[in-house]
Amino acid sequence: MTASTATIGPRTEVPRLDIDPFSDAFLADPFPFHERLREAAPVTYLEPYGVYAVARYAEVHRALTDWQGLQSAAGVGLSNFRKEPPWRPPSVLLEADPPRHDAPRSVLVKLLSPRRLRALEAGWRADAARVVDEMLARGRDFDAVTDLAEVFPLRVFPDAIGLGDSGREHLLPYGDFAFNAFGPRNRLVEEGQAGIGPTMAWIDAQCRRENLAPGGIGQQIWEAADRGEITAEQAPFVVRSLLTAGVDTTVTGIASVLHALADRPEDWRRLRGDRSLLPRVFEEAVRLESPVQTFFRTTTQPVELAGVEIPADEKVLMFLGAANRDRRRWHDPHAFDLDRDPSGHVGFGMGLHQCVGQHLARLEAVSVLDALLDRVTALETTGPARRHLNNTLRGFEALPMRLTAA
Repeated sequence: MTASTATIGPRTEVPRLDIDPFSDAFLADPFPFHERLREAAPVTYLEPYGVYAVARYAEVHRALTDWQGLQSAAGVGLSNFRKEPPWRPPSVLLEADPPRHDAPRSVLVKLLSPRRLRALEAGWRADAARVVDEMLARGRDFDAVTDLAEVFPLRVFPDAIGLGDSGREHLLPYGDFAFNAFGPRNRLVEEGQAGIGPTMAWIDAQCRRENLAPGGIGQQIWEAADRGEITAEQAPFVVRSLLTAGVDTTVTGIASVLHALADRPEDWRRLRGDRSLLPRVFEEAVRLESPVQTFFRTTTQPVELAGVEIPADEKVLMFLGAANRDRRRWHDPHAFDLDRDPSGHVGFGMGLHQCVGQHLARLEAVSVLDALLDRVTALETTGPARRHLNNTLRGFEALPMRLTAA
């Protein structure tokens, strides 16, 4: 990495860095790069892409919550929708700001509220018990990703949306491609695009009213259109938003908890005796791993951030993962701490665009953990964790583990 300073905006010097946040080296091990970004300055300029960047907690939080000055409607990826067409119709949630954003989000906030999700809880806990029992029947050794963290969400989430049984294998590749597409058109995007056609066609079909089961969340979105809460044109895009971000992120969240708790027998015993800690455990794992690592915003006007005036129509890259490990906000930030209060982390975003499906993810994770804690007295790793490279999502490919059954 090299760095220089240049005057960008009135009387403000911003370090110009040659860090490429979408390189294989960065994606494989972002933490040394995060440290350099945090310590260089509150705001930096990344030469490879001509974008501003923020990696400290305070500036990331500010950028996430200032939707008037730092908008999402120009795209939350590297592409600027004001200058180039998006690869798909923009999301009516993630890639929209008020007023276009308000009605679709209001519909989902109601459908995905903790109160509404209580109707799913008993069934999900029963499904989690069955998944864990099936895993235990195969032996003590398992992969926490492919045998559990992927299996459970792919069983319960599509049912909740109202998808049919056929084609669910498309959900993970679609989410992987969508998150990759927020970055540049690099090797990861090119490789994913080669076979994405049938997956895209399947996703589009699932968003249509006639393909969604009665009573599911997808059908309820269409019923909101019938009531005039959203338009019929918006309804399939609201369904698509759930299918885009509803699986990969949860898989990574569940895997992150198991990765954090493996080889920590004292914490596992403590959780077996006090399940009230489970929500905190999930939040701390999300803070530590930050499944969604980066998103962009675009300035609508000159915006001052940490004393830096960023001109209008500039992309600003927010490093959520770096912010969640900023020592200015967190004590011993690289450690998993069962006694930490992780509230305020930006793993689910913050402000107007905070993840609308986070309550779904929490319920899925707690259901799995409860089932494991009932049946398992200890977890230990049996090999190194393997990561799956993605431009935006920091996920696990494999977590080989061994359990001790109760």
